[in-house]
Amino acid sequence: MKSSGFLCGIVLCLELLYLVPAEPQPEPLQCSLIAGASALPVLQRTGDVKLGGLFSLHDMVLEADLSFTSKPVSTHCSRFNLRTYRWMQTMLFAIDEINRNDHLLPNITLGYKIYDSCSASFHALRASMELMGGVEEGWERSCRGMVPVVIGDGSSTLSVAVARFLGVFHVPQVSYFSSSSSLSNKAEFPSFLRTIPSDMFQVNALVQLIQHFGWTWVGVVVGDDTYLLEGAQIFSEEVQKVSVCMALHEIIPRNHTAGAMASIVARIRSSGSRVVLVFALEHDTVALFDEVLQQGLIGVQWLTSEAWTTAFVLSTPSRFLPILQGSLGFAIRRLVHLPGLQEFLLHLNPLNPDTPKDPFLPIFWEEVFGCSLQGAQGGSVPGFKPLCTGSEKLENVRNIFSDVSQLRVTYNVYKAVYAVAHALQAIKNCEKGRGTFPLQNCPDTDSLQPWQVLSTYLKHVEFFNLYGDEIKFDKNGDPAAVYDLLNWQLGANGQVEFVTVGTYDESLGTKKLHIQEEDIIWNRNQTTIPVSVCSNSCPPGTRKAHRPHFPVCCFDCVVCTAGEISNQTDATECVRCLPEFWSNEGRTACNHKEVDFLSYGDIMGITLLTVALLGSLCTATVILIFACHCATPIVRANNSELSFLLLFSLALCFLCSLTFIGRPSEWSCMLRHTAFGITFVLCISCVLGKTLVVLMAFRATLPGTNSIKWFRPPQQRAIITLCINRTLTIVHQVVICSVWLAVAPPTPRRLTTHESDLAILVCDEGSALCFSLVLGYIGLLASLCLLLAFLARKLPDNFNEARLITCSMLIFCAVWVAFVPAYISSPGKYSTATEVFAILASSYGLLACLFLPKCYIILLRPEKNTRTHLMAKSVPDNRF
Repeated sequence: MKSSGFLCGIVLCLELLYLVPAEPQPEPLQCSLIAGASALPVLQRTGDVKLGGLFSLHDMVLEADLSFTSKPVSTHCSRFNLRTYRWMQTMLFAIDEINRNDHLLPNITLGYKIYDSCSASFHALRASMELMGGVEEGWERSCRGMVPVVIGDGSSTLSVAVARFLGVFHVPQVSYFSSSSSLSNKAEFPSFLRTIPSDMFQVNALVQLIQHFGWTWVGVVVGDDTYLLEGAQIFSEEVQKVSVCMALHEIIPRNHTAGAMASIVARIRSSGSRVVLVFALEHDTVALFDEVLQQGLIGVQWLTSEAWTTAFVLSTPSRFLPILQGSLGFAIRRLVHLPGLQEFLLHLNPLNPDTPKDPFLPIFWEEVFGCSLQGAQGGSVPGFKPLCTGSEKLENVRNIFSDVSQLRVTYNVYKAVYAVAHALQAIKNCEKGRGTFPLQNCPDTDSLQPWQVLSTYLKHVEFFNLYGDEIKFDKNGDPAAVYDLLNWQLGANGQVEFVTVGTYDESLGTKKLHIQEEDIIWNRNQTTIPVSVCSNSCPPGTRKAHRPHFPVCCFDCVVCTAGEISNQTDATECVRCLPEFWSNEGRTACNHKEVDFLSYGDIMGITLLTVALLGSLCTATVILIFACHCATPIVRANNSELSFLLLFSLALCFLCSLTFIGRPSEWSCMLRHTAFGITFVLCISCVLGKTLVVLMAFRATLPGTNSIKWFRPPQQRAIITLCINRTLTIVHQVVICSVWLAVAPPTPRRLTTHESDLAILVCDEGSALCFSLVLGYIGLLASLCLLLAFLARKLPDNFNEARLITCSMLIFCAVWVAFVPAYISSPGKYSTATEVFAILASSYGLLACLFLPKCYIILLRPEKNTRTHLMAKSVPDNRF
């Protein structure tokens, strides 16, 4: 049976996978295929060197259901592709042009042998076997009749199948439209080359395009094809490396069921992505956009893959314009004009006897003109179509076959043929003794073997064609990756125009992509760049907070906390300001912290200033009262000189508190603490002197004592002076303060924390020991005074000074005992305010307790301001 014979032939050739050595041999390969199947339609022409060609002239194969009860009928190719037929005719045009060229391959005629692969792998493999010297008209042939090189196929899926087969025989295969990145693997496809860049370069171009326009939420719709899926997967991986997220990843089913297509469009709508890349073939995109039109999906910026960027079936029907206008995508470099090609294409006519015999031409003619070539060889059976008259002219028909304005894949076919021709030219020019084969031999052009063409000449071909383009292959058999960035725009005639708005050249290093943004018209005729993000960019002053269970491109914008900033868009974290800086209101910059101190302008400073001045005024009033009534018994009885000295020291205590208010400086810091220490020592010394006077005066009046002479005014002044001189010479406050200022004086210091927007300016104590000694000395005098006053509290006088001193010292000590923990725990300027409060409170306590009762008697109870009343004895009060 014929079918069984054909299967046997396949088995015999596949066995060569294990029989052919890894390295090519100079001897021609021998094989035979058993006749079995009917010969495939072939377009051929004799020549000194015959080139093979594979073109998917039909888009699909119709197969009958296998019942396994009867012999299956032959498969039938359907849906003739006018665009692919133009590619095939371009191969014939290039061969014809080379044969007429006196400088390229002179005296050598190129022939061809072209088959239709019908967009099916098994058809492509069968055609490849025919090109390898397979069965023709039932006669057994040898592999000596194989073609030295094959141009094709267009589909990556078909090229992978063919490349595996032709690679066994080391037959070079030059594809014009197979862009799958897997074909660059020379270990798996050693004899495959191409004139179209790998999908890897297209993916890089698309990634840079998406980066350029700032799209981070992108969808991908891919056709159900192994190599399309591979390209889409590479794209998904690459865009994620540049922080772009996939909004969706949908696969167009091969059967294009209505439910599946509707589901894809619904998911595009619900994803929220405004930029969607369609990585598919033409027939898949037509099915997708039919459903997009039906559902009325608008506002999506479509990115085209190279496979359909200039698709005639999408750009010509006006029904797709509302959704595809503004589409953007890469296409292989376009040749503006190929002289003579259009005339060559329009010259075709199956009824013209001068037209070469072409089994595919009648099918093409019937497809274009919708008529039937009854009786014409290769024509279809007459049906409902009218008969062709022979007067039909291709120039009267506008279709994708005759449209040579977008010579992209067509130009790739042209370059592939010329690459082979230049490789053959190099073989022809080989000089004996300088060849690249063993013993420096040259290939024999009369018995040229495919591996000879591949190994040295075709892989290393390098030349500039007539249009200034350099043709060469890299180590992976790929050409230089150069793309045009095309924008679908509506022309003046109402048709789509493919406007070049940028280029991508892999050879330009880091600046590979160049875009003229001002020339782009976006979807729905917009001029502003569409925005496609899951979340809007976070402005400066905020940071991105990732949403749980969402891609990284979906986030919330969180305002930086106080003291932190972000001065760039989409910051992932906020940066804390240095301690002396604080964030501004917008959280975009760090400014110097505002300096805060106990100033005369804030409420606390004003309050303390008022209280201090009021205290000084009260002290001055008391001095005035005492001065006006200095001759009265109550003033004279309390030693007027010591009272005036005490009042003067109290006035200084009130006034020294003013040095604590205002901006600290080196002088003010040194003044405030020394003034405080000295004035309070003077004040407490006076109180201590009054206590001693009261106590010793009472003791001197007791029977049998002779000590009254020691407590007259001169002696009292001596006691006070002795107390002061003691501190000046030994441990007095002046000595302590002098040492303090000499060793480690108080200085201004900024207190900064990360939690506050203020820099607190305070006076640092300098030496904590000296500061403790100053307070300790004051505390020592106050404690001694309190002890002595307490001992004299029950003296039998109507006006007992000791009681008043005791009360004043209790207040004084209570204030300063409470001051220590309050001072330590108070932050910033509040520690200064605490110290001022302690100074004023203790000063008011002394003033009120020691002088308020006397002023009361002087002003309001003058009858008690008599010597008789003051000298009268009173009953001691045991409660105190």
